[in-house]
Amino acid sequence: MMIDPMQLFKSVCEAMTNPEFYPHSVSSIKRRDTHISVVFLTGEWVYKLKKPLNLGFLDFREINDRRKFCELEVLLNRRLSRGIYQHTVEIVENNQKGFSMQGDGKVVEYAVKMKQLPDEARLANMMKDNNINRSDLERLGKKLAFFYKKSDRSPQIDQYGQRDMIIFNSEENFSQIAPYVGVLFDEERWKFICEVNRSFLYHHHALFERRVEKGKIRDGHGDLRTDHIYFFDGIQIIDCIEFNDRFRYGDAAIDLAFLHMDIEQLGFHKQSQEILKAYVNYAHDPEIYALIDFYAAYRAIVRLKVASIRYGELKTQEQKKAMKNEIHVLLNQAYRYTLLFSRPTLWVFSGLPASGKSSLAQRLANTLSMAVYSSDSIRKEKDFRQELVPYGKGKYSEERRRRVYTKMLAMAQEKLKKGRSVILDATYSRRRWREEVAQLALDMDSNLIFTECDCKPETIRSRLKEREKHPGLSDARIQHLPEIINHFEPITELDPRTHIKLKTDASIDENFHRILSEAYLCKASQIEYRI
Repeated sequence: MMIDPMQLFKSVCEAMTNPEFYPHSVSSIKRRDTHISVVFLTGEWVYKLKKPLNLGFLDFREINDRRKFCELEVLLNRRLSRGIYQHTVEIVENNQKGFSMQGDGKVVEYAVKMKQLPDEARLANMMKDNNINRSDLERLGKKLAFFYKKSDRSPQIDQYGQRDMIIFNSEENFSQIAPYVGVLFDEERWKFICEVNRSFLYHHHALFERRVEKGKIRDGHGDLRTDHIYFFDGIQIIDCIEFNDRFRYGDAAIDLAFLHMDIEQLGFHKQSQEILKAYVNYAHDPEIYALIDFYAAYRAIVRLKVASIRYGELKTQEQKKAMKNEIHVLLNQAYRYTLLFSRPTLWVFSGLPASGKSSLAQRLANTLSMAVYSSDSIRKEKDFRQELVPYGKGKYSEERRRRVYTKMLAMAQEKLKKGRSVILDATYSRRRWREEVAQLALDMDSNLIFTECDCKPETIRSRLKEREKHPGLSDARIQHLPEIINHFEPITELDPRTHIKLKTDASIDENFHRILSEAYLCKASQIEYRI
């Protein structure tokens, strides 16, 4: 007689609720189910079984496949953990003892044996308990940076970073979610998410190609979230995806976006930025900020798909109500991150001459693929002469400066009309010029990030002296500095959600990473206010 695999699996799980089933002492038995696995916690050891299911993106129906994927799970998870994953165990059945992990009999199931980690050491719980500090978060960012530097890369893996593959994965998600649209969640918001994500993929071909060329496509984790990270005997990261390479291969930014999304959902926005900042610093990968929101939306969509599938498996109305609430949260997350990556940003770098604003503006432009409009460049479009004139005279008269700022605004407006972010680089010493920028951002419904660059007078004087040896676009010199300072109207009028103050005596790397991190929080705050 043919034995129903699911019925046999249920019988095995029932046997595992009995402490006598195990070949070791058991302090308690807790069962936890996911949509693809069943986990038994016994006190010292954990056993994880794979359900005999075919969900399209995985197929565990055959016992040999379940064994194969148990063994692969142990192998892959040892990359980011130490001493946790033991081995794959056989579960046998015989006429005398029934189901057992020891003795003779027919092998009817396989399980991954793991060391049980304490709940209080889980990152999610440590954050909720306020038991984690900046040093811990930096260590995590550093660990992840080194992991992605060392993890496998190959031409085959690179394919998963190609835009066409990401389009395929996205469209597969959209297709698998389609039956639930209008039934479990709002159709209009879902259509907006799909259209904007498709548009991003269409317009950023070069970005995805560059990630492949830079070697950022790796054999990663695939399910990096706070429930899978433990601060216990170092940092232990568990439960990577083993059942589908497509879900594990990809840009390092995908994993980081999933973790970022999960931490933000818990309400710890600044803590997430500490991890990202450390990753960027140790991986030398500031470009992830061009992708983090797109991939966060992507991961929210994946979780929305899983939650929608699980909803149909639930039996009680109470369970279904809780899952529907989770689905609502995930849809809103996908919507929020879609707004974050689709809404253009008007960036401004202001400050005294030689304060470092132009270097930072250009670096940001190169990293995030934006146009940068500099007052010095515009001023010299028709007159390339190096002309040192007194402050407020010639090309630097009040009227000619006003014309330059007006032209910069017009150029920025054209970019914003097309949905593109743009950078303005100028002193912005007059309050009215800054207010015009803020009004433009408001009129164009764009984010505004106004970066004020400031450093010690001796640093500026030193840089200006160096400029005399190596002239550039700017004609500002050390003799102009007193009057420039005297005429600079302090920046007090800006909304704190738009204003970043930098001490640019520090290294350009340190300041640049700080800009990316703080600007992200500013933009997120502006989006929240808009919503």
